[in-house]
Amino acid sequence: MNRNKSWIASRPAVIGLTLFLGTVGLGVAHERMSTNNPPASLKLAQSNEGPSRNSYAAVLKSVLPTVVNISSSRVVRARAESPEGMMPFFRQFFGGEGDGDENFAMPQPRDHREKNLGSGVIVSPEGYILTNNHVVDGATEVRVTLSEKREFQARVVGTDPKTDIAVVKIEASGLSPITIADSSKAEVGDTVLAIGDPFGVGETVTKGIVSATGRGNLGIEDYEDFIQTDAPINPGNSGGALINDRGELIGINTAIITHGSGGNQGIGFAVPSNLARTVMEEILKSGKVTRAYLGIYPQDVTPAIAKAFGEKDPRGVLIGDVSPNSPAQAAGLQRGDFILEVNGKPMTGSNQLRMAISMMQPGSEAKLKVIRDGSQRELTIKLHELPTEHAENNNEKSDQQQASAGVEVANLTPQISQHLNLPPMTTGVVVKSVSPSSPLADSGLEKGDVIQEVNHQPVKSVSDFYDAMRKDAANPLLLVNRGGRTLFITA
Repeated sequence: MNRNKSWIASRPAVIGLTLFLGTVGLGVAHERMSTNNPPASLKLAQSNEGPSRNSYAAVLKSVLPTVVNISSSRVVRARAESPEGMMPFFRQFFGGEGDGDENFAMPQPRDHREKNLGSGVIVSPEGYILTNNHVVDGATEVRVTLSEKREFQARVVGTDPKTDIAVVKIEASGLSPITIADSSKAEVGDTVLAIGDPFGVGETVTKGIVSATGRGNLGIEDYEDFIQTDAPINPGNSGGALINDRGELIGINTAIITHGSGGNQGIGFAVPSNLARTVMEEILKSGKVTRAYLGIYPQDVTPAIAKAFGEKDPRGVLIGDVSPNSPAQAAGLQRGDFILEVNGKPMTGSNQLRMAISMMQPGSEAKLKVIRDGSQRELTIKLHELPTEHAENNNEKSDQQQASAGVEVANLTPQISQHLNLPPMTTGVVVKSVSPSSPLADSGLEKGDVIQEVNHQPVKSVSDFYDAMRKDAANPLLLVNRGGRTLFITA
């Protein structure tokens, strides 16, 4: 203790000595510089020379006022714990059986208010603002702060969780909306700017390029057609603007891939402005978003699947299943058909097909170009409104049998069929396990799947499965029923 005090007390003397020596040294250095060097002639920039040649300041002056901060809050109801549900050790402290103290009741948890921060974009002089659904989801209060610090109570006009788009409205005058671009013209390599309020630090602009377009099957939203960008997007940017170098809105910043860091990793996603605008127009028109429905289970066509169907090149979208009483069934579409075009537009993947159909209105007609058994045909389908989706259950246990090609299967019993929520009269063998080293595991075969066909041959028992697999175990094409829906899987 005394040692520490002695050391601290001696520090001022040391510091004083240092400062003194430093002063002397500086004096000597100054004398040498003034003696040996002429005055420096500095060339200073003139204020009238304008901004940097690479500046986006002129573009941002008109855009920044269109991006707003959105603060939302909701009340989270607390669940009260019953003393009977607590362990005896804790009941003696918080009340319950045999505590002997009626006045000492168990403390009840309280409701609490949960707050959320995000961004939004003013898209009309009437005060309509585009943002993300997750920014205002379940909110009991929404407040919007403009760039000039005016603050307004906002009303949620409508939301679309399937695309994570929401529309809110403020009653304000003097608003200048952003110009909305045709996002379909965005190309990889285009310069983009992301504007928002990350981490609540205030309005922030980051710069990058378009890394990809049409990104889907990411599991972020039900309907995905994202613009991917490397412009830094951080928490709080959600609902903000992604603009091109002309200051036009091409996307609503929505999600990032963080790999657990919680911050930007150079992979951000924005809902294209065309999709966001369509959703907004639907909400303003009818208060909700209605989508067209085809009634198929689409699959991407891999080289292995194309080869299994006798196709030279992987093209189009494979129909893995056709829903009963659907527009697809009524028009004659069949499992194993390949959809090449929708209304003259080539289809290159299942996500593109889903987006194309969902953007159409229920009751409208879609013209499809289809390949069936190597020959092309054209079908016209009248689309219905997308029905309510039901939960799927496809991950249960079964009986025991020996594995084949790394797949262990068992006979499908009525009890197992019911447990897997399969339609009545479903036939096949149920997958008990898939070896991680099996090529079928890499292709997506899962425990609980029901294999109904092998290389287009029906499978009704384990022996049928073994016989079919022995003929071509290296490259089998399986028709699999997963929770009542069929799909094709090949090694």
